Order: sequence, then C-alpha cells, then structure tokens
Amino acid sequence: MKLGDFDFDLPEELIATRPAVPRSSARLLVAEQDRISDGRVTDLLDWLAPGDRLVLNDTRVIPARLSGQRHRNSAQGPVSARIEVTLLEPQADGSWAGLLKPLKKIKIGETLRFSDALSAELVDVVDGQGRLRFNLAGDDFDAALAEAGAMPLPPYIAAKRPADEQDKTDYQTVWARNSGAVAAPTASLHFDEPLLKALSEKGVTFTYVTLHVGAGTFLPVKVEDVTTHKMHAEWGQVTPEAAAEIAATKAAGNRVIPVGTTALRLIESAARESGAITPWEGETDIFIYPGFEFRVADALMTNFHLPKSTLMMLVSALMGQDRIRAIYAHAVKERYRFFSYGDASLLIP
Repeated sequence: MKLGDFDFDLPEELIATRPAVPRSSARLLVAEQDRISDGRVTDLLDWLAPGDRLVLNDTRVIPARLSGQRHRNSAQGPVSARIEVTLLEPQADGSWAGLLKPLKKIKIGETLRFSDALSAELVDVVDGQGRLRFNLAGDDFDAALAEAGAMPLPPYIAAKRPADEQDKTDYQTVWARNSGAVAAPTASLHFDEPLLKALSEKGVTFTYVTLHVGAGTFLPVKVEDVTTHKMHAEWGQVTPEAAAEIAATKAAGNRVIPVGTTALRLIESAARESGAITPWEGETDIFIYPGFEFRVADALMTNFHLPKSTLMMLVSALMGQDRIRAIYAHAVKERYRFFSYGDASLLIP
C-alpha cells in the first residue's frame, strides 16, 4: 500500500471553518453495501435501531494554545519577546510537554507569562518539545488556563482564521467531562441534547469511553510505504462498566457503533489481546489500515478526512479502498463540508 492510494482531490472551499447551527443540522452521508444516501444528522433516528449502542468519547479539550511573553535578564538589561505555546500533555513529574515558538530562542530557566495569573518556567527540552512547569496546579491551573488559553483548532482551520470565544463551545462535545485532549473527537460535535434524547427514547444506548486526542492526530504521513508509519500514542481508558455494556450488546446481536475514529481506535485496542472487548487503560498507538481485522465495531460515524491521512486509511480498512473512493467522490460532488467542523458520514460495512 502506497501513500498515493489514499489521495483524492479536495476543493479548498469545502473545508469548513465553522460548524453547522444547530449541531445536528449538519449533513449526513450514509453508506451501506452499494447504496449512498444523503440526509441530515437528525436522520440518525431512521438509521439506528433499538438496541444499537453508540460508543462516545468523553474527553474534554483543553484551551491548549497560549500566547504570552518570555522574560529574562541580559547584559543589556531585562528582555521580553512574544511566545506561542501549544500544550501537548502533562508529564509524570507535573510539568507539561508543549510546542514552543520560537523554541530555539528560549533558554532553560526562562519565565513565560501568559496572563496576570498564569506563568511557566521552561525546565527542559526533549525531542524538540519544551517541558513547562506552571505556577499553578489543579483547579487553579484549570481556571487560569480557561481564561488565558484558546482552543487548539486544527491547522487547516487555524490557517484561515484565529480561534475565538465561540470555539470554546463549538470545539467541545456536549458530554465532555475528562480534561486532557488537545483535539476534539469531531464526529461527536454533531450531537446536541435534543438528538441524544430522541435517540434514547428510540432505544439506542450509549457507552462512554475516554481517549485523550493528541496533536499528533494532525501529523502528516511522510513514508511512501504506509505500513511503516509510526502512530503517535494517546492515553485511553475503557472502564469495566463500559466493556460490559459493549460485550452485552455484541452478545445480544445488536450493533456497536463508535462515534468517531478515536472511539473506534480505543475499543479495538481494548480487544487486541483476547479478541473481545475487555477493560483497558494505557497508551495506544494502534494503526488501522486495509487488512485490519475489526473485532468490536460494526459501523462507524465519522467526519470526512484529509487526503493521505491515517484516518483515510482507517475508513478504507472498514469499507474497502474502492468503496471509500466512491464515497468520497460522491461527497465532493455533492459539496459536503470536510474535516473537523464539517459534515458527517455513517459507514456501514
């Protein structure tokens, strides 16, 4: 399999920079067998059956993008300059890994100030990433970060406009509760409370799992032989309760449908050793590409993905490469909106 096998032409104007309002009014492409249907996310009520279980990622995106000033004393006196930081993940010692610009100009021990309340010291540099120790922790840190930080919009949106206050709502699922992601599980952004209530009343059930989506999700694939690509690792958890709910649904002959590639990657990670879903916690770098054997997911709700991305490889593994090419050709022809704030698809292999 070559990288070019997962390429397609995407008109730039189809890249969404804002979500549909209301969320559930986004368009929905449903692909099953040889048929493609066009509708709205609210039409999930027609496509899902009583007993179907949606698996939802309850990670919460932190406002991980910080702008501030760096300060140090020099031979000429106090010096300050602008600094940009994107937080990546907390470290075991309490520091944070982050991408710093301009990293090469910052010295170990420098103080970076982001607001009157929030500052950090650069304590180390590892593999091109800074290690920052903040002046606050716990709830105080969360509150100061919420005030000073901006949502870490994907590069293809950030290149078109800066993040704003509206993104703090738009780029968060309505059920988000476990803080730690620096990218949203974007298929889940299409759900609002009225749709969740209507699905529940129909008999659709929900299971919550946690996968903290990392900035590595936006890293391009740089190898021509895609099977040699190394995935970034992300922390996830499938609780005993969640595993039991999913196992019961499978045993009853009903469908397990992850909402988003993050939820799918997590539940398939939890089934790698035994062949069936089990409680699981840890770092997963599972890479799903054509030839992968799915053990839990019966279908997938997901957005439309970047050409040559690992997510294109994942949906190709689920539906088949020729089928995905046809689905994406239809989506482009019908002017579906692409990527994080775009429209959705329901893929039923």
